[in-house]
Amino acid sequence: MPTRHRLFDLTRLKLQPLAERTHDLDFVPASCPARTAPAPTASVRPALSTVAARLAAARKSGAARVLMMGAHVLRSGVQPYLLDLLRRGFVSLVAVNGACVIHDFELALIGATTESVARYIKDGEFGLWTETGRINDIVAAGDAEGLGLGEAVGREIARGAYPHKDLSLLARAWELGIPVTVHVGIGQDIIHQHPNFSGAAFGSASHRDFLIYAAEVEGLEGGVVMNLGSAVMAPEVYLKALAMARNVAAREGREIRRFTTLVCDLHDLPEDTRAEAPKGSAAYYFRPWKTMLVRTVADGGESFYCRARHDESVPELWTALQGM
Repeated sequence: MPTRHRLFDLTRLKLQPLAERTHDLDFVPASCPARTAPAPTASVRPALSTVAARLAAARKSGAARVLMMGAHVLRSGVQPYLLDLLRRGFVSLVAVNGACVIHDFELALIGATTESVARYIKDGEFGLWTETGRINDIVAAGDAEGLGLGEAVGREIARGAYPHKDLSLLARAWELGIPVTVHVGIGQDIIHQHPNFSGAAFGSASHRDFLIYAAEVEGLEGGVVMNLGSAVMAPEVYLKALAMARNVAAREGREIRRFTTLVCDLHDLPEDTRAEAPKGSAAYYFRPWKTMLVRTVADGGESFYCRARHDESVPELWTALQGM
């Protein structure tokens, strides 16, 4: 039986071209530098120096090097550093949320991204931009071919007429054969508002990405998982995939216990993050702390926390990796 409840009629929506949107982030050298520049060596935090050494060791051994991140990383202008880490093999998989795909696509297409919620929500214009909705058709077509969500969009940007594709993390990863897995929650991203959105296609493609991610986590022994600014998606996806990987490893006589985790965020955490925050405190519900810094590394792993903006932590990690 179909639902008994009234559904929103998507045909009533009015979409507008991106040319009519005011962008909060334009492609200019100040916001998206065209090249990398080393951070002052003295400013590289010890945690990032240690993780850099672990990444180099994991690259040598072939262990997983997983980068998970929220969308604000792409909005901080650090793409050149991330692209270089991909090129040099320090990242074997990138895991992102749906908003990362949108920013990556818009930057590749028009060299700008990000709209003012306060400005455009007033008249219901927020998120309803024609060109951005093309992502929905790309994902649906890719899913029909059996592709993951990140794979479909990365291939499209790499092969298509996108003037700023050199900024695209998804396109570069596709060219290098590095998976980008996209973990979406339906209703959380602006393209889910569009009439051409297919929940079935996105669910199928994102589930495929989750399985690609879980397969990479199977190789985490001796590896590294990094979380840049994702408070919910990264720790939750990582936790479930690690449970799956350890379940299989236990039956195959293997272990996934000795690996490194890194969390970079702006939360004020104590110097020693090896113990959870007390229940009832607000900090207890900061999932990266209890999940990535404590619980999943409690029996053989090691974790590090770096309190810094993304335009500080990413260049510092890149600097620490020079010569490795």
